[in-house]
This record gives sequence, C-alpha cells and structure tokens, in this order.
Amino acid sequence: MVKSVEIATDRLIMRRWKLSDLKPFAALNADPVVMEHFPSTLSSEESDALVDRIEAGFDERGYGWFALERRDTGEFIGCTGLIYADFDVPFLPGVEIGWRLAAGAWGHGFATEAAGAALWYGFEQCKLDEIFSFTAVGNRPSQRVMQRIGMVRDRAGDFDHPKLEEGHPLRRHVLYRAQPS
Repeated sequence: MVKSVEIATDRLIMRRWKLSDLKPFAALNADPVVMEHFPSTLSSEESDALVDRIEAGFDERGYGWFALERRDTGEFIGCTGLIYADFDVPFLPGVEIGWRLAAGAWGHGFATEAAGAALWYGFEQCKLDEIFSFTAVGNRPSQRVMQRIGMVRDRAGDFDHPKLEEGHPLRRHVLYRAQPS
C-alpha cells in the first residue's frame, strides 16, 4: 500500500488526493470545454467515484492520477498521472498516462511539466516497461503534450475506441508509446 506519494516539479506539487480537491475536480469534470474530447461531462457523484478509483489504484499498484497543485498559489488545477487500462484493444492491458486540467490552467505548460514527471515516476519508481497514451484524433493539444514528453506515435496502433459506438465523432483514437531510456 502506498501511503504518501508526492512529486515536486518547478511549479507543481503532484500528490495524493484531499477532500478539498473534490469540489474543484467536479467543476472541472462538469465543464464542457474541458471535457470536449471525452464522451460526456461527469456529475459530482461520477467525479467523486473517479477519485475513489484513482486512490484505489495508488493503494493497489503504487500509481494513479496525481492531484495537481500550483506551488505558488496552492490552487488545485487538475490531475496528471498513470492509470491501469484494460479494454479490448491489442496493446492493452497496460499503463496509460493522462491529464485533465482546468481550462484556466491551459497554455502554461503545466500538463507537459506534470506529464513528464509522471513518466519519470512510472519508469524510475514503478519500473514500468512501457507507458501508453491515447486520445481522440482531433485532440491536438494532448498529442502535442505526448510529443513534448518524448512519446512516439504508433500509427499502426491507432484504433476505434471500443467503448464508443460506430459513428461517434470521438471514436477514432491515436496511440503514443514511451519506453524507459
């Protein structure tokens, strides 16, 4: 069981979740701008349940999505980290890196900074052999983060997300991979 994991970057604290994170995380998950590349927004209950699953992942596997806090203000701005993924595509089961930040935190390099630290944590601390990331084809900002942290696109691995029905505008996904250097 992982009691406390905290990573400090130049501008962020990446840490386990606090009760005080639930309300701003629910607001983030209810924002249609933030959730543009997801099938739907989340209710407060769904958002809270996601945090419960994230925390269970930390306890079970030693990794999860870290809550992101700005070092200068202490403000919660979202999450970034690793999550175990297991659904019907050829490259899974495996570990996915992902991020979700409040719209006000966009454009400052926070996602890249945190995702780079999460990648380091996955390889150096958790001793993972490979980390994946995937997103809808149209999500160019997330693809740029993947590229900035050194992930490589696997065009042969691009796929139709099996949890989205045929014809859904977000169904086609791109796949990126990273391995320890």
